[in-house]
Amino acid sequence: MPINLKQFLLVSLISLTSYAQVVTETSPPDYIKSIIIKGNSQESQLPIIQLGEGILLEFDALNGDEADFYYTIEHYDYDWTPSDLAKTEYLDGFDNQRIQDYENSFNTYQIYSHYSLRVPNSQTKRLLKTGNYMIKVFDEDDVLVFSRKFIVYQEKAGVGVAIKRSRDVKHINEKQSVDISITPRNFFFNNPKKTIKTLLIQNNNLNTAISDLEPMYTIGSELIYRYDTESSFWAGNEYLFFDSKDPRSSNAATRYIDLKDLYHNYLYADIVRANRPYTYNPDINGNFVITALDADDISIEADYIWVHFYLDKLELLESKTIHIYGNFNNYAIDESTKMTYNEESGLYENQLKLKQGFYNYKYVMVNENGELLEGAISGNFDQTENNYKVVVYYRDLGARYDAVIGLGEGSSIKITN
Repeated sequence: MPINLKQFLLVSLISLTSYAQVVTETSPPDYIKSIIIKGNSQESQLPIIQLGEGILLEFDALNGDEADFYYTIEHYDYDWTPSDLAKTEYLDGFDNQRIQDYENSFNTYQIYSHYSLRVPNSQTKRLLKTGNYMIKVFDEDDVLVFSRKFIVYQEKAGVGVAIKRSRDVKHINEKQSVDISITPRNFFFNNPKKTIKTLLIQNNNLNTAISDLEPMYTIGSELIYRYDTESSFWAGNEYLFFDSKDPRSSNAATRYIDLKDLYHNYLYADIVRANRPYTYNPDINGNFVITALDADDISIEADYIWVHFYLDKLELLESKTIHIYGNFNNYAIDESTKMTYNEESGLYENQLKLKQGFYNYKYVMVNENGELLEGAISGNFDQTENNYKVVVYYRDLGARYDAVIGLGEGSSIKITN
């Protein structure tokens, strides 16, 4: 049946609307665990790599099927809408390839297969453009299993980052503000208020990132960003931690252990820290590191452990929920991270199956509107040590994508007024 003009326009409009949608990362099903994506760091984190460098993606499948998984790589503009580039313009080689590097667990109670993918590789030879990227992992039925974001940049501008206490006196002891300066190298910005975009990231967490600030003024070719409130983050508190590299022994965080189908580690009950003075506690800013005692190959010899969490908050919350929060699941908030109130013990409780390692975590609250209240349990203190990254995007006149031209980094350990 021939299609009429009205139908054609409707189909075209739907296609364009779906094409311009902002993409979000897809959380994995329950049988996929320990997703690690990183550049040149030991810890799993949001990779921000220079053009020509590589990333490593690892994960475990706990179903023991030695299933086949495939990956694709897609390019996005600064706001995570698909860019106008064809795949051949940003990718040398091929994607939609099977992940061939996998091994089965060895001498563990939990059976799993460990998958590893490096980009570039023999099929996906190199990335040709800077910008936002997402790697998507599919199963053999072409069903999207999970996805992760990463960013590629080329150093064409200097990015200065200074961490200040909040200029809003009302929150001076609770927030940290990020001041930025951007200086092009060997070229000039055309209409920077329109062509320059910025992304401010606290502790590698894209969920709380601040985007698209305009420069307040310029000094020569240097762009200056010194906002009172728009570039400020809640300071939070240092993360709590536990160490499960030896599941058979208790430690400073683990109260006692038990062996059932798997090892169970029962942590000491944590307390609400929002109403207490700040106490410095070194952390790795929400990240985790897989490690195991007496293991030659940690990737396949580290076992899975049920870790039991307890929060000493006596009253039952009617319209709010409490969750365990950290990079162990990419800062996702879902039913698996939700704490349940135990009337007998007067504690909020939950348990997570996690691979042996060193983990940072904290407790956060979600209100009835679905808003994340990160400091409601842990508190917000301007003394908290946080890492900040600033990503700078530039789309020159006539360009077809948002290039990433600079990366700046700062720590609040050097915070000033």
